[in-house]
Amino acid sequence: MSRLLGIDLGTRRIGVAVADSRTSIARPLVTLRRSTVEREQAALARLAEEQQATEIVIGLPYNMDGSEGSQALLTRDWARLVLEPIGLPICWRDERLTSERAEERARPPRRGRSGGPPSAAQRASHRAALDREAATLILEAELAARGGLARAGEA
Repeated sequence: MSRLLGIDLGTRRIGVAVADSRTSIARPLVTLRRSTVEREQAALARLAEEQQATEIVIGLPYNMDGSEGSQALLTRDWARLVLEPIGLPICWRDERLTSERAEERARPPRRGRSGGPPSAAQRASHRAALDREAATLILEAELAARGGLARAGEA
């Protein structure tokens, strides 16, 4: 049995999800704010330990034609600096369109006071939820590729 920690790396936030290969259930975990390499590494190492992760699955942003562009290279460099020192195996998963699919699956942002537009805090909270959902989608794709999948709450 393995526990997978899923990563959706963004320029401002890092969406994190967790999955258990035995039950094949992936669930959103937390969204981290981007910071320094040292802080990101410490936070992710702590999460990996708390979740008893045995492997890290990170979304790789391929171009729509399947090639690796500049963002994929930045993601690989980040993983080398931040994830490799954690010492867990790293698995790459195609993350094309995960943000769009996360938006389709997530609840819409809450309305502001008196039914007006969402506040800045509500918008930030919604974006963080989308990052966690994207990380969950990355893990679900990995679990499906390994031969089994169930969404949290469906087991």
